Amino acid sequence: MSDAQTRIDETVKSNDVVLYMKGTKDMPQCGFSQRVAGVLNYMGVDYTDVNVLADDEIRQGIKEYSDWPTIPQLYVKGEFVGGCDIITEMTLSGELDTLFDDNGVGYDKDAAEKIREANA
Repeated sequence: MSDAQTRIDETVKSNDVVLYMKGTKDMPQCGFSQRVAGVLNYMGVDYTDVNVLADDEIRQGIKEYSDWPTIPQLYVKGEFVGGCDIITEMTLSGELDTLFDDNGVGYDKDAAEKIREANA
């Protein structure tokens, strides 16, 4: 395992929720990262953000780690969940709520419901 892979593995396994993204949760640097961070922020999820633009090894390494070609990438309890489209679908269907509930991840259920109502 490369140094980048080791760092990714340690980050993913030592944090309940991790978002590998372009930019930070406070200042996303692409629309897809902004959408996923926006959902997590609005729902009040406590998560670790990793800015792939700050480290080329991590930027490439995360794609190899997950075998997923795009960023952002969301991990919950060490498991890869998906990118922007998957997280959007899971949010709107309620699957993300279930994933968080099943893994003991705290979030604002009312905020999640408001997202669904706004997109109905």
